[in-house]
Amino acid sequence: MVYQHRVRVRYGETDQMGVVHHGAYVVYLEEARTEWLRALGHPYAALEKTGIGLPVRQLIIRYRAAAYYEDQLVITIGVQRLRSASVTFEYVLRREGEDAVLAQAEVELACVSLDRHPLAARALPAEISRALKEAQAEGDP
Repeated sequence: MVYQHRVRVRYGETDQMGVVHHGAYVVYLEEARTEWLRALGHPYAALEKTGIGLPVRQLIIRYRAAAYYEDQLVITIGVQRLRSASVTFEYVLRREGEDAVLAQAEVELACVSLDRHPLAARALPAEISRALKEAQAEGDP
């Protein structure tokens, strides 16, 4: 895995016991993914202006331990699978400074044309596929 994103748990993302609500993890994953793509030079806003969308096709999260209000989380992300019209990202979430895994996730995105209704699958732009492959190769030991 090749990119790390940090987020501090906000009060509104927790329950009465200060534990992060399971749905907040989806927001953390999306924030990490969009920031990685931005860092690679491909922000979502620019992609959507070209008529391309990347909706979530599948989401799997395995919760291993609780995160709490004010925790600084480190979300590590990489590409698990890259296909012509989809990409699957893998994630590991940890509390900063700790080795224990709080959660692991996989998110598959489909590439679609936003100007078609119903949405129609299309190939990922070559420059995005190339950037993800290069980033992954640089991050591999």
